[in-house]
Amino acid sequence: MRLGGRLQAAIEVLDDIETRKRPASDALKDWGLSHRFAGAGDRAVIGNIVYDALRRKLSIAWRMDSGNAHDIAYGALLSDAEMSAESIAAELVDDKFAPAPLDETRLAAWESRDLADAPSYIRADVPEWCASQLEALFGDDWVREGAALAARPPVDLRVNTLKANRAKVLKELVRAGAGEAPLLAGAVRVPPLRALGRHPNVQAEPAFQKGWFEVQDLGSQIAALVTAAQPGLQVLDYCAGAGGKTLALAAVMENRGQIHAFDAEKPRLAPIFDRLKRAGVRNTQVHANPEDLVQFEGQMDIVLTDAPCTGSGTWRRRPDAKWRLSPQQLERREMEQREVLNGAKRYVKPGGCLVYVTCSLFASENNLQVEEFLRENPDYSGVDAKPLWHAAVPDAGDVLPIFPSHGMVLSPERTSTDGFYISVLQRNA
Repeated sequence: MRLGGRLQAAIEVLDDIETRKRPASDALKDWGLSHRFAGAGDRAVIGNIVYDALRRKLSIAWRMDSGNAHDIAYGALLSDAEMSAESIAAELVDDKFAPAPLDETRLAAWESRDLADAPSYIRADVPEWCASQLEALFGDDWVREGAALAARPPVDLRVNTLKANRAKVLKELVRAGAGEAPLLAGAVRVPPLRALGRHPNVQAEPAFQKGWFEVQDLGSQIAALVTAAQPGLQVLDYCAGAGGKTLALAAVMENRGQIHAFDAEKPRLAPIFDRLKRAGVRNTQVHANPEDLVQFEGQMDIVLTDAPCTGSGTWRRRPDAKWRLSPQQLERREMEQREVLNGAKRYVKPGGCLVYVTCSLFASENNLQVEEFLRENPDYSGVDAKPLWHAAVPDAGDVLPIFPSHGMVLSPERTSTDGFYISVLQRNA
């Protein structure tokens, strides 16, 4: 396929997402199934255009003075594909599958409008109702933080120290463009895409199949380290999901001690078994039934709760989610978070720690949630987050997260990670 056919496909997918209010991944998958002639390269470029358009949906629409899928898709090429209006037009010449050209009034608006003149929430590329949440956490920097969530993300890898080291992994992934990640000595990074390129499929590499690394954002890796897990401890990963942090904890603990991985949703937990086997993890038991945990009440040194949340910290990777999010959904997540904290606290032994993590950048899901928990649970106290950061990330230099009233906030702008909130709460001995 030439650029014209790919651009037209992206427009159709964007229309489908908007009309049916569905995830971008589902819409792209359905398009691929109904257009089997499209190769992997075609699908990658179409996906790039769709995700770029969704990341910068508001700012592109403001500059185009139009929010329809046709004009936003063109805007994605202009903003992130490193193309000019002239180069796009040249690519579309004599392409019978190309969409209608960009209207001259739209192009004139694009070239004349300065995004600095747009309202704050448009410059941040976030839903207007979300602005107050970001401002509560980041203060005057909230627009810059929001805009960083609209950039293309890297692919981060955690080196599995049970089987390999970073030098070994880098040697295997040299053709994938991988290099040393910032902050952590055990992390590898494939830089963000440029233009209309595509990321290599690192999970197809023999090194992945041998368990030498896992795909895991740098922020998630840091969250596992902030728990201060040590060999020999008893740890409960209370919302384990597919097991990313469980695997990271097992490596830190050198396969010694015991990790109990639990998730209330069995389908989310299903991938963990293959991942544990591939990674060579031997100190982890998986639990799918809440009744299994009764025996651990008051016994755990560390209880990690990667709580359900809006996922606002992952908008670089799932930009369609920010346009589907509603205040009602946020309220439901806040209720679920309170339930998770109250459920998890029973397993912490005196002197042990409850670690609360979200991949959200909303104050009401993060430090405000912790403040409420501490008011209602006087037998717990917050642990100063600054020493925890320096202990977990000793090579960070002058890179610092935000430290709100409790915990720490990682973000693309501050720490070159996805958005994460991490707070450690200690049960009084």
